[in-house]
Amino acid sequence: MKTINALIEKILSYNPKADVEIIKKAYVFSRDAHCSQKRIEGSPYIHHPLAVAEILADMKLDTATIAAGLLHDTVEDTGTSTEDIKEMFGQEIAFLVDALTKLSKVEFKTKEEAQAENFRKMLLAMSKDVRVILIKFADRLHNMRTIKHLPDEKQRRIASETLDIYAPLANRLGIGWLRTEFEDLSFKTLMPDLFDDLQKKVAKRKEDQMKYIDEVRDIISEKLTAQGIPAKVKGRVKHYYGIYQKMVAQKIPFEQVHDVIGLRIITDTVSHCYDILGIIHSLWPLVPGRFKDFISLPKSNMYQSLHTTVIGPGGDRVEFQIRTDDMNEIAEEGIAAHWRYKERDSIDKKNTKFIAWLRELVKEISDAKEFLEAVKGEVIPETVYVFTPNGDIKELPIGSTPIDFAYSIHTQVGHKCIGAKANGRIVPLRYKLNSGDVVEIITSPSHGPSKDWLKFVVTQRAKSRIKQWIKTEERKQSIELGTKLVEDEIRRHGLSLSILKSEKVNEVLKYFSHQTLEDLYVSIGYGKISAHQVINRLVPEKIEKTEDVEVPKLTRPQRDKGSVITIKGIDNVLYHIAKCCFPVPGDNIVGFITKGKGVTIHRKECNNLERLAVDSERLIDVQWSRDSDVTSQTRLYIESIDKPGMLASLSALISSADVNISSLKANSTHDKRALFELTLEIKNRNQLINLVSKITQMDGVLNVRR
Repeated sequence: MKTINALIEKILSYNPKADVEIIKKAYVFSRDAHCSQKRIEGSPYIHHPLAVAEILADMKLDTATIAAGLLHDTVEDTGTSTEDIKEMFGQEIAFLVDALTKLSKVEFKTKEEAQAENFRKMLLAMSKDVRVILIKFADRLHNMRTIKHLPDEKQRRIASETLDIYAPLANRLGIGWLRTEFEDLSFKTLMPDLFDDLQKKVAKRKEDQMKYIDEVRDIISEKLTAQGIPAKVKGRVKHYYGIYQKMVAQKIPFEQVHDVIGLRIITDTVSHCYDILGIIHSLWPLVPGRFKDFISLPKSNMYQSLHTTVIGPGGDRVEFQIRTDDMNEIAEEGIAAHWRYKERDSIDKKNTKFIAWLRELVKEISDAKEFLEAVKGEVIPETVYVFTPNGDIKELPIGSTPIDFAYSIHTQVGHKCIGAKANGRIVPLRYKLNSGDVVEIITSPSHGPSKDWLKFVVTQRAKSRIKQWIKTEERKQSIELGTKLVEDEIRRHGLSLSILKSEKVNEVLKYFSHQTLEDLYVSIGYGKISAHQVINRLVPEKIEKTEDVEVPKLTRPQRDKGSVITIKGIDNVLYHIAKCCFPVPGDNIVGFITKGKGVTIHRKECNNLERLAVDSERLIDVQWSRDSDVTSQTRLYIESIDKPGMLASLSALISSADVNISSLKANSTHDKRALFELTLEIKNRNQLINLVSKITQMDGVLNVRR
């Protein structure tokens, strides 16, 4: 059990001059404030803030951060106010507690909106003081460590959020051990059977691996001693989620994952790092393409190390990481290393380096959901390093194109881009940049972005800038069209255009849920509402009463089998289910207006939606109108090891789940994988989730996706 005495002892072990009285005071305050509360498993609530504080102490953070960790739930969950905290503990601690409290104070329409806005608010607070995210990390880590006590659905939601957002963000901020634990705990929660199976297989190999690690360590240590190079050599085995990712990425079973073994060599100077690299390459052959020099080209989170993979004794692959003590501290602790009690003088400068990317995002993107996707996109760890013609280095995500590069220089360079050169040669705008490329952008003052660019750009900066430009242009066009349609309708009825300046216009705007006349014109331009409806509302006494909603000439409403959809504010309009994402009842859905074709129903997470709906004006609220036993078609893609009986086992499992297979395509590949494409008749999302879970746990299945 965690105790305040153990916490204080831990703090004093790394900071003998720490103000432990403020820690004791915060503990007593938190204990008394939470005295009537218990955690879900029945333990006193104080165990949670105490565990959070201990995680922060493990990170060797300052006393203000640890005190805020003890107090982080008091304002939200008890009768305490921020002013009470400020009066008792001072402005610094009160700010941290207040920043964490505000994350859960806003009410939202949907869980997705709440998650996005809370995350945005957290990172806004973090851009002012990084300790906010460090306390939030500690809070989330303890919740993940005790997640088994929560209901299954809540476990899956929290674990998915941790894997999608918190783990990559910890990686982006350079906190390696935290990212690893987040990933493994999420993996264990989301795929327990697969995790247990992998754990057993790793344990079975472990004894042999440790012997092998000892053998390699002895060889390299002997060589380093002979050369007089001081070094600590540590062996390690990849974490479970890292192994799983390798299996999925390379489409191989565990038995074929060879470079699970790694050694880390920590030395005193940069020159010795390169000396050690030379010794390793003289002992064993290098695996081509696996050498990376993050010392001369550090990652954007300031990670530095040499990475190389060699064919070690017995033909096994061994990965080496070579770094200095300072580099190792940054690699493990990241931004937290700069918030230690001894580093206070240089915090601001180091903070700026770490989160300049975040402040840029905060300035650029106001929409919460777009911001969440932006951060997910910005925490991709794999990068390429390219050069401007002047020799400046740009770090971009793997897969970046000249368009991404252009927008990384300046928005107008991106907007005006008409071509590019890489290493002096003209390359297509879709060209994927490689590390070392010297990139030159060709521009034209009369040029503007193309919507097609959204199909291949990868950086959030490029995506948001292109969308913003297209949205502005499409809005202009819609305003022009909407204005013309309304004015034509007014003239058709022999009325004066001056009625658009009457007080009645405000009633019409309110009826159609718009703030301004421009917004109304946009809706008319896109076909969401008609000019006739507007004039009918504006001067009903002068126009023969007609139906409020005009039926498009396309109509009869199309009802896809089993997909009964209600479109907000519109009846009898043509709609159809998108064949790119096959939504089923229970999925979160949205409609996309296509002029002349009605409304297409997509899942909200559909990849095509981002490309189609650059302007949110063309999106419309839709919902499933009723629960039904009627089935809907959806599609699953399954990858497995190609072995006898796989198809039969898969078919039997699907049949046992009371699901019908409408069609099936199967192919095998040269590397002994089987690829299945199945069209299934599904009652609802829950049935589909349960089926996917069962298929994922089948022996030999590598990946399942919709």
